[in-house]
Amino acid sequence: MARKSGSRLPKRKEEFTYRGLKTEDLNKLSTEEFMELLPSRQRRRLKRGLTKDHKRLLSRVKDREVVRTHLRDMIVLPEMVGKTIEIYNGKAFNRVEIMPEMVGHYLGEYSLTRARVTHGSAGVGATRSSKFVPLK
Repeated sequence: MARKSGSRLPKRKEEFTYRGLKTEDLNKLSTEEFMELLPSRQRRRLKRGLTKDHKRLLSRVKDREVVRTHLRDMIVLPEMVGKTIEIYNGKAFNRVEIMPEMVGHYLGEYSLTRARVTHGSAGVGATRSSKFVPLK
């Protein structure tokens, strides 16, 4: 599979569809119609209503190109596609460009909170065999 050096996703042959609907069609749907397409957890969340903070984030996403947020539990909605959101992971803001494939997922899925562990070599005295390693 041929990939461009800078991209993470392979180039797709046809346009993305979510449950048979293209991104433009998803934008035309009302919130209730879109909720019926979502999995049960996300559907339940939206039926209970968005909080004041979530509504404010949605309005800011519509107005600006780049938005910073701590709201990792926000569901990616079709009107967010193409925007850039910086999502807080507990230490820093990770810049994420919202793509059509992300619709219906949570923002927190794209900003991991745990870093990969890279262990160094064992120090002197860490093991029985390191007792005999010369210091210089």
